[in-house]
Order: sequence, then structure tokens, then C-alpha cells
Amino acid sequence: MSMAANLLPRFDQIVANTRQHLAAIPDDRLGWKPHDKSWTVGELGSHLANLSGWTMPTLAQDSLDVAPLDGDGPPPQPEYGSSGEMVSVFDELTAAARATIAGTTDEGFMGSWTLLVGGEQRFSMPKIAVLQEFILDHLIHHRGQLTVYLRMLDIPVPQTYGPTADFPDM
Repeated sequence: MSMAANLLPRFDQIVANTRQHLAAIPDDRLGWKPHDKSWTVGELGSHLANLSGWTMPTLAQDSLDVAPLDGDGPPPQPEYGSSGEMVSVFDELTAAARATIAGTTDEGFMGSWTLLVGGEQRFSMPKIAVLQEFILDHLIHHRGQLTVYLRMLDIPVPQTYGPTADFPDM
């Protein structure tokens, strides 16, 4: 089985679960945050909506400098004004990410990818590992944060891997 064929069921499960969490974000609470040092609900949801979009450049490039010395870093991630907009962007980016994953060869997945900050290497690993850790695990991490935000706002928390206090019988 190819790496892409092996990875796609996990990708699909993470995407489906994340999508329902984004859809649960209340539009009237986008500015809320649990602590002064935390992101707002809108910032966190927007980050989740954008994360899968990192798949295409990760698999197409060999490195990314998030703070290049010439000052021409990656564009800022947009923030969205509603959960519907977040879900729409998420759907668009995850469809493109899925197609990119499906079209990547095992050799392509094993190519090296390096994260740089100001020209300094922070890590280098095979692209398959970057995809799993830097993108998919990153999605799971922030989705977990979002579940806490939703709980604190008394918004029903969607199921991820089984029943929740809000949906015990599903």
C-alpha cells in the first residue's frame, strides 16, 4: 500500500471531526478568549480553517523560512468573520490538500523538508513526517483547544472519537 493510500483514511477522519468543531463555533462569540494570552475563538477557528492549506507548499517545497532575513516571510493567515466562512475555507483547503496527498508518490513523501527561522534550521525531516506532525497533529492539537473553548462557552461539544457529555448516545 502506498504512503498516500495509508495516510488518507486518517486525514479524512481528522478533517471530518475538525469540520464539525468549526461548525459549532458561535458567530456571536468570535471575540471571546479564555485568557489574555490566548487566541480569540475567531483567531483559533481561523487558524484551524487555514492549517490544511500548509499541505500543498509542504509537499511542493523543500523548506520554509517563517522569518527570512530579507523580511519577505509567509503571508499572514487570514481571519474569518463567521464559522460558516471558516468551514467554507476549511472545505476548500482540505479538498486541495487531499488531492495533493493522493497525488504524492512515496518518493515525494520521503523527500526532506526543513523549517527555518531567520535562515537558522529548526528541524529537518521527511515530508511524510512533517505532514503528520506539523499539519495533522497540529490540527488535532488546536481542535482540542477549541473543545475547551466551546465547553467554557457552554456550547455543545461535538463528538470526536465517541460520546461527549453533550451527545452521549451518538
